[in-house]
Amino acid sequence: MSLSPKLEFRQTQSLVMTPQLMQAIKLLQLSNLDLISYVEAELERNPLLERDEREDGDDIVAGPGKASIESDGFAGDDAGGPPEAYAGERDGAEGEAGDWAEAGGGGSQADWLETRLEVSPDAIADRLDTDLSNVFPDDHGHAGGDPSPQPAFDPWASQPGRQQASSEDYNLEAFVAGEKSLADHLADQLGLAVTDPTRLLIGHALIDEVDEAGYIRADLGAIAERLGAPMALVEEVLATLQGFEPTGICARDLAECLALQLAEKNRLDPAIRALLDHLDLVARRDFAALKRVCGCNEDDIVDMLAELRALDPKPGASFGSAPVQPIVPDVMVRAAPDGSWLIELNTETLPRVLVNNSYLASVPRGSRPDAERAYLAECLQTANWLVKSLDQRAKTILKVATEIVRQQDGFLTHGVRHLRPLNLKTVAEAIGMHESTVSRVTSNKYMATSRGIFELKYFFTSAIASSEGGEAHSAEAVRHRIRTLIDAESADDVLSDDTLVKLLRDAGIDIARRTVAKYREALRIPSSVQRRREKQADLSANR
Repeated sequence: MSLSPKLEFRQTQSLVMTPQLMQAIKLLQLSNLDLISYVEAELERNPLLERDEREDGDDIVAGPGKASIESDGFAGDDAGGPPEAYAGERDGAEGEAGDWAEAGGGGSQADWLETRLEVSPDAIADRLDTDLSNVFPDDHGHAGGDPSPQPAFDPWASQPGRQQASSEDYNLEAFVAGEKSLADHLADQLGLAVTDPTRLLIGHALIDEVDEAGYIRADLGAIAERLGAPMALVEEVLATLQGFEPTGICARDLAECLALQLAEKNRLDPAIRALLDHLDLVARRDFAALKRVCGCNEDDIVDMLAELRALDPKPGASFGSAPVQPIVPDVMVRAAPDGSWLIELNTETLPRVLVNNSYLASVPRGSRPDAERAYLAECLQTANWLVKSLDQRAKTILKVATEIVRQQDGFLTHGVRHLRPLNLKTVAEAIGMHESTVSRVTSNKYMATSRGIFELKYFFTSAIASSEGGEAHSAEAVRHRIRTLIDAESADDVLSDDTLVKLLRDAGIDIARRTVAKYREALRIPSSVQRRREKQADLSANR
């Protein structure tokens, strides 16, 4: 076998993930909050990107993924025209904005209004139900004859959103009291109750370990070792903290929290102490075991449980905590007059950026070094790709949401029981995209409907076969049926899992008992035995 060199040409195809494609895929799967953070970082990094701060009511030029919006506001909002309150009385007012501004120089404001609005001062006084001198003092003096000059009349001084230069300006938010946190509340009480520096240091260390519910979950031994303090001293300071308001604060577990509140009411007797030591039996509603442990009859157990219900298991929850971020939907769905559905993107979740070509043109081209030209070219390419990627992301989300609404029309019209089984492949084939693209679009995206706000993945559920050979049922619809059946049961007729299976099969749903148990546990619904005990306890308490 001889070896000899030779030259060959081969043509192959390969899929290359370019940086632009990776950027588009990354943007597609980001939530609206993550997308805003990403765009903010790009605005800081790229000098050719700028934020589009024009409001929706302004005239904007239609760009990629944007519609031309005309302002429907008052045409004189920024031109100095008269306020809307006098819009119906200005039939002969065709002057320029300068005429309005010149009103403060010559005569009185009442004379100006009489000329511009063609109404008499008496009519204005009758309409405002006050003397005209109290409203429009002229330049010649006050009502009392004070000849001091008056400032030019500003008709827009009371309009919202207008900046005023008056010394009487104030910020309303400055008068709103700040919300005190739980740590600050405990620290204030600690400063009054303890004067020893060592105990103060230990107390502040313990306060730092208090969670939002008011519990100390940390190990006291670890805290004592970290501070180099005796364990007995740490426990003494903890006992001091547990005497602070609100009652039950700084407890290490639920039983201790409830015990502190009962001790405050002088109700911590041996029987209820034994009940607190066996809260697991309380959760299971095992009255037989509770009667043996506490040495009480069933009526006493019911009374003690009623006392426990009146206590606060989270004493620290009444204080300010971290702000809850509300869910902002990405897609809005509403019914049209003809019975169809209107699907539109929520513009508040879409970052608006522009490519600053004027800045690029302002830099002289001939005097740029090669490195600067390469940097600006890269920035321009990145900015253009970001704008296109945002546009493509919006279009893809709208396309997927439209197909989901078409598939789940029964849910939007009639409710959860009419939710159809749906998978990614069905939507991907309908819109001509890959399943992975649909999966990225539906991640961390929400749709606002007349029935609430749902994640897009909520509409994708597995199918459960029909016992009559008809159309399959959605797993979410079956879970809803199970919850509805259990909510409607009575104390004398609690439905077991076998009974639920029979009722579902009678409704045409072929389902196994273990599946019913799995769905029931996923809904956090206790077993039939526990539900029977709870309902009987409620009946006994109501008697």
